[in-house]
Amino acid sequence: MAVVIRLRKEGKKNRPYFRVVVTDKQSPRDGRFLELVGTYNPMGKDAGMKLKLDRIDHWVGQGAKPSETVASFIRKARKAPKA
Repeated sequence: MAVVIRLRKEGKKNRPYFRVVVTDKQSPRDGRFLELVGTYNPMGKDAGMKLKLDRIDHWVGQGAKPSETVASFIRKARKAPKA
C-alpha cells in the first residue's frame, strides 16, 4: 500500500477549506484517510495553516510521500518563527 500526504477539500461553494491527511494513494481525494495531520484555510481572517510536524515526520519515516503542495507547506512551517 503506497501512502501519501495530501490535501482533502472540504467547505462550502466558493469557501474552500482543506485538511492535510495521510491516505492510501489509490483512495479518492475526499475519501477515507488514515490520519488527519493538519489544516489549511486559504480564505478569510483566519487564513493560514496548522500542521502536526511530529506526526508528519512519523509518516514520512514510515515511507509516506507528501504531495508538492504539502511539501511546500512543510518547508514553510519549518522556516516560520515559533510564536
